[in-house]
Amino acid sequence: MVSSEGLNSSQPPKQYGVTKPISMLGPTDADMQRSRELEKFLSDDGLYESKEEAAKREEVLGRIGQIVKDWVKQLTRLRGYTDQMVEDANAVIFTFGSYRLGVHGPGADIDTLCVGPSYINREEDFFFVLHNMLSEMEEVTELQPVPDAHVPVMKFKFDGISIDLLYASISLLVVPDDLDISDVSVLYDVDEPTVRSLNGCRVADQILKLVPNVEHFRTTLRCLKLWAKRRGVYSNVTGFLGGVNWAILVARVCQLYPKAIPSMLVSRFFRVYTQWRWPNPVMLCPIEEDELGFSVWDPRKNPRDRTHHMPIITPAYPCMNSSYNVSTSTLRVMMEQFQHGNKICEEIELNKSQWSTLFEPHLFFESYKNYLQVDIVAADVDDLRSWKGWVESRLRQLTLMIERDTYGKLQCHPYPHEYVDNSKPCAHCAFFMGLQRKQGEIIQEGQQFDIRGTVDEFRHSINMYMFWKPGMEIYVSHVRRKQIPSYVFPDGYRRPRHPRVSSQQPSDKPSYEDGGASRVGSGERGLKRKRDPDEANVKNDMPDKRCSISPQRRDSISPEIISHKFGGTSACLAFSEGNEMCEVDKKMFCPDDVEGGCTSNSSVITSLSSDIGSCEDIGNESVAGSSKGNNGSADGSVEGSNNVVSSQSDSGDADSLCHLENVCRDGSGVFQDGLREEFEVFDISFISSTLHYFFSVSCQLFFFFLFACWVAKWAWLRINFQNLK
Repeated sequence: MVSSEGLNSSQPPKQYGVTKPISMLGPTDADMQRSRELEKFLSDDGLYESKEEAAKREEVLGRIGQIVKDWVKQLTRLRGYTDQMVEDANAVIFTFGSYRLGVHGPGADIDTLCVGPSYINREEDFFFVLHNMLSEMEEVTELQPVPDAHVPVMKFKFDGISIDLLYASISLLVVPDDLDISDVSVLYDVDEPTVRSLNGCRVADQILKLVPNVEHFRTTLRCLKLWAKRRGVYSNVTGFLGGVNWAILVARVCQLYPKAIPSMLVSRFFRVYTQWRWPNPVMLCPIEEDELGFSVWDPRKNPRDRTHHMPIITPAYPCMNSSYNVSTSTLRVMMEQFQHGNKICEEIELNKSQWSTLFEPHLFFESYKNYLQVDIVAADVDDLRSWKGWVESRLRQLTLMIERDTYGKLQCHPYPHEYVDNSKPCAHCAFFMGLQRKQGEIIQEGQQFDIRGTVDEFRHSINMYMFWKPGMEIYVSHVRRKQIPSYVFPDGYRRPRHPRVSSQQPSDKPSYEDGGASRVGSGERGLKRKRDPDEANVKNDMPDKRCSISPQRRDSISPEIISHKFGGTSACLAFSEGNEMCEVDKKMFCPDDVEGGCTSNSSVITSLSSDIGSCEDIGNESVAGSSKGNNGSADGSVEGSNNVVSSQSDSGDADSLCHLENVCRDGSGVFQDGLREEFEVFDISFISSTLHYFFSVSCQLFFFFLFACWVAKWAWLRINFQNLK
């Protein structure tokens, strides 16, 4: 419950953070009531674990602590140390992350750190010896080592509890049970991966010391983590923010409003960060230098630090930017979501809305017109687990590559959720990225985004996986909104769209249908986009049906997107394992002008036209948002616009799409591909530009030929003249 302890004090207020607080006002009766309602909502939503589960977690941690002690003693004996050394050999387990901060929920994993002596290393002893010990235990399942991660980790489940185990070897022969990990002396004579492993625990301890009220901080952090997951912006690995990032952001708001309670802190959180002038850093304490010589975040000295878009600095030495994964695209998405949250909180404070509205899920698959689908395939579930972890850790690189190769004109929204078709027993999963052109960008007629080379480069980097096994494959394809597979939707099918509301009836109050997102800002609604008749009533995909492209359908194909295939010979795509390939009706799925028929490829991508759909059709309206927060505006505020994007109807596209259903055949081991392809016709502008290109090249070749003839004739005359002399 909400506590008012410490709100009234005769002592001068203590300053938390690097600046003075914004407000020292305490809560009103209305704020207290809203906080009680918020805590009730969090409790009813199942964010708090039971006492039985808490006791089980403590038991599991105790058993893991004993396992690592036995592991260290065994290695000490094998390396010929004395009996006394073997008896004193020790390893200590520390926790960090959500469990250490006290904000974990039911089923959450436990971030743990094993601190061992100097003669026990990470590469062989931890990732091989301890790994083999754990693999032989019945309680341990889903064991997955990730030695090449930025922070090397071993993931597994122990008696049903998910564990992320790190290892740090410190410069001590004997590790005491009462080791103070916050002391800077633990960093003596250790390498960079060890520093990063130790910093998880050190940062968690510092955060709890730097907030005015720990209980208010925990309740607010629980709320914001739930909100971030519902809105699709909780994932450090895909370029958004992870647990420690959200903890630091919430802790900073607690410092700015030291007497505020959770309902106030949630509202102030969105108010502060919608106006934050990134890339100004968020810091809980001054950045400290130390004689140990580790690099700290300092854009004045380190050019690489100047490229960070959303610096969130850890409070423990060495101070680092914990959000270096954030890109311009993911920052844009988060700022839009901050605006959305700020709008809802304003309505809650005016009693115009409820807390449940704030946590409505983001309708990602209704927000964009074009998507990238990344399918990950492996021979079995165990291989898929390790293969998926590798691919997911590299997905943000695809976002950065697309931003780089399109000069920021094509924006990506990676969605940090994996999807699996439970109706098929195949070892596979899929990730999706929303695509849209940059808002306000002036484009030329017929301009296209060709990202085939970008995806090829991404696939090449993925295939460098050192633990690759046969059957591990990745497939990247461009899909339209109508092509999104039905298994990504909560009910297993796409919900029909509701009739549109007339745009001639302006209203300042946003609507949230089916948990949809609302873009905030000012502006008038423009022309309505034509309603797609194919989206009014959507039927479930039949798993055994294959659609063909009739001549009538080909005549109605929209020229918006021109499909291209890697290698120039593949008109269809098939998952295959070993030497077997899926059986595809070539007449049905291959155009006549393709030589060689259908082949199996590992990716299919398209050249995206310049009118690639922006954020549209959220709920019943077409909305576009724009951000000024990154452009150095005077107040750092982020503004939006509710301008309706006018574009031609793509109702004819549905008839031109041909779906090859995913089929798992028992005993065959063949996973047939469900990626889609579009057979599009070239528009007039493309044909004219192509003809102009060939004409100019022909003229250049002709003049080059004339020049070569003149040179040859001049040389011949010179030789003859010398012979005459």
